[in-house]
Amino acid sequence: MASSLSSTPMSSCFSDSLPVNVGLTSDVQRRFFLRIPPLFHPTRIRMEYLSLRSDSCRTYAKHHSEEITNQLPAPLYMAMLKLAMKKLESVLAAILIVIQISPLLSHISWHTFFVPPAKAVLYSPDTKVPRTGELALRRAIPANTNMKAIQDSLEDISYLLRIPQRKPYSTMEGNVKKALKIAMDEKESILESIPMDLRANGSTLYASLIDGKGSLQTLLECIKDKDPDKVSVGLASSLDTVAELELLQAPGLSFLLPEQYLKYPRLRGRGTVQFTIEKGDGAFSPQDGGEAKNSATIQVVIDGYSAPLTAGNFAKLVIDGAYDGTKLSCANQAILSNNKLDKNNGFSIPLEIMPSGQFEPLYRTTLSVQDGELPVLPLSVYGAVAMAHSDVSEEYSSPNQFFIYLYDKRNAGLGGLSFDEGQFSVFGYTTVGREVLPQIKTGDIIRSAKLIEGRDRLILPVEN
Repeated sequence: MASSLSSTPMSSCFSDSLPVNVGLTSDVQRRFFLRIPPLFHPTRIRMEYLSLRSDSCRTYAKHHSEEITNQLPAPLYMAMLKLAMKKLESVLAAILIVIQISPLLSHISWHTFFVPPAKAVLYSPDTKVPRTGELALRRAIPANTNMKAIQDSLEDISYLLRIPQRKPYSTMEGNVKKALKIAMDEKESILESIPMDLRANGSTLYASLIDGKGSLQTLLECIKDKDPDKVSVGLASSLDTVAELELLQAPGLSFLLPEQYLKYPRLRGRGTVQFTIEKGDGAFSPQDGGEAKNSATIQVVIDGYSAPLTAGNFAKLVIDGAYDGTKLSCANQAILSNNKLDKNNGFSIPLEIMPSGQFEPLYRTTLSVQDGELPVLPLSVYGAVAMAHSDVSEEYSSPNQFFIYLYDKRNAGLGGLSFDEGQFSVFGYTTVGREVLPQIKTGDIIRSAKLIEGRDRLILPVEN
C-alpha cells in the first residue's frame, strides 16, 4: 500500500476537472497518506466525491431545469448550467480537502502559530542584543538613570545608521537633541551620582560630553553634514565619554551578594587582563603590513558588575600565574584553555548569569532564551569570554577552564543568537586583538597572563 501511494500524485486522487494542483515528494506523500484514517483515504474520498457530484447534478437539474428552460434559450441555459457546475465542483473540492487533512491538524497545537512577543525572541529580526563587546560592557554598567537614558538615545542612532541608502538623519538629530536636553537639564543629578573624590574628573568629562571634541554638539554637526562615516565616528566618541561618566558613577556593586558566596573572590567593578599568546608552530600574520611574529597580544575586559564571583575567581587565577604556560585548543567556534590545571587552582563557582532588566545575577540557573530571557552579558558576541561547565554539575562553572567564543552568525539560531545563549557564565569580552583570535590554533600557548587593571577592585576571601 505504501509503495502505491508514494508513486501516485496527490492531485490524481481527485477528478481531472478539480482546480487542485498539489505536488508532493514521494517521501512526503508516504508520511502524509499513511497517517490518514481509512475513513479519509483518497480512494474512498474520490468515490464519495463522484457520487456527491452526480447526486448534486441530478438535484440541481430536477429543481431548476423546467423553470430555467422556459425562460432562457437552450445554449444560454447550458452555458449557465456548466458554469454553475464548475463553481459547485470548486466548493466541494475545498470541503473534501479540509476533511482529508483535518485528522492531521488535530495533532498540531494551534497556539504555535500565534507566538506572543515575549516568546518570539528567536524569531524576531529586531532583537537588540549587543553585537560587540564594547556595547555589551557599556550596557552592563549600573549607572544613573539619566545617563542610561542618554546612552539609549545615542545607541538608537547606531541602528539607524544601518539603514541602506536614504538614512533618517532627521530622526538621528532628534535623538541627539533629546540626549543633549537630558544632559543639560539633569546636570546636577548626573554629577551628584559620582563619589566626591571622583567628582572633579566627572565634571571634566561632563563638559567634554556637552561641548568638547567628541561632544554631542559635534555629533549634531556631523549629522547635519549627512556624512554617515563622520556620524559613526562622532557617535563612537560620544558613547565613549558616556561610558567613562557611567563608570565613575558605579565604583562598586549595586547589589548585595548572598552570604554563602562571600567565601569566594569577587571583583567589584571592571578589570583588564592581557594575554601574550605564543605560536606552537608558525607565526601570527601581521594586520598592518609588519613582520610576522611568533607571539601576539590580546586584552580582555572582565566585568564584575554582572559576574562578580566568576570575574573575581578568574582575576585571582591570573594573579597567581595559573594560566602562564597553559596550552590552548580549538573546538567548534571556541578557543579553550587546558582543563588539566591543578584542581586546587580556583574555586568551583556557581553558574552566574545576570538577566537583562534585573539588578542582581541568578545563581545555578540557566536562562530560557526561548521565553524571552536574555543575559546582560550575551555569549553571542565575537570574543566573548566565559567559564566552561564543571565536570561534576552544569550548575557550576569549572574552577579554572575558560573559553573565548568565536561567534559566527552563520551557525546561530533564528534572531542571530547562539544556541548556547544563557547557558554559560560569561564574564568579559576581548577588546584588543580580536583579529588575532582566528589565527590561534590547537597547541598555541598562553605565555603570560597579567591583570593590568582592576587589582584594587579584587576582594579576596579571608583565610581562616
